[in-house]
Amino acid sequence: MKTIQRFAITTVTAAMLFGLAACSGMSAQDRNTAIGAGVGGVAGSVLSNGSAVGTVGGAAVGGVIGRQVK
Repeated sequence: MKTIQRFAITTVTAAMLFGLAACSGMSAQDRNTAIGAGVGGVAGSVLSNGSAVGTVGGAAVGGVIGRQVK
C-alpha cells in the first residue's frame, strides 16, 4: 500500500510542476482566467456536494470573473 501511495504522491507532484511550467508564458489575463476557473470549480464542487454540473458551472463562472479581474 505504501508503494501505491508514494507513486500517487509523486505523480500528483509531477503533474503540478508540469502545470506550473506550462503557465510561465501566459499573460496576466490568461493566468487570472485559469486561476478563477480553478477556484470556481472547487467552490462549485463544494457548494453542490460534488455534482459535476455544479463543478463545471463554478469553473465557468470563476473563469469569467477571473478574466475580468485586472
